Amino acid sequence: MVERFNGRISEVLATHRFNSGEDLAQTLTRYVWLYNQHLPQLALQHRTPLQAMKDWQKQKPELFKKRVINRAGLDN
Repeated sequence: MVERFNGRISEVLATHRFNSGEDLAQTLTRYVWLYNQHLPQLALQHRTPLQAMKDWQKQKPELFKKRVINRAGLDN
C-alpha cells in the first residue's frame, strides 16, 4: 500500500504545476485526506485506511495511544 500511495503522489507531482510551496502543501494535504478517507483498498477488504483503523481500534483498543479521528495531515 505504501508503494501504491507513493506512486500516486508521484503522479500528482508529475501532472500538476504548483504556483507556490503553499499550493503544493495544500494539494498534498487534500490528497492524503482523499486517500485515507475515500479510497477503499483491496488489501483492507475494500475499506478505506481510516475505516480499517477504526475497526482495529474497536477490536484491540490497548494497541492505540490515541483515538482514531477523521483528520487529514500529520500525526503529531
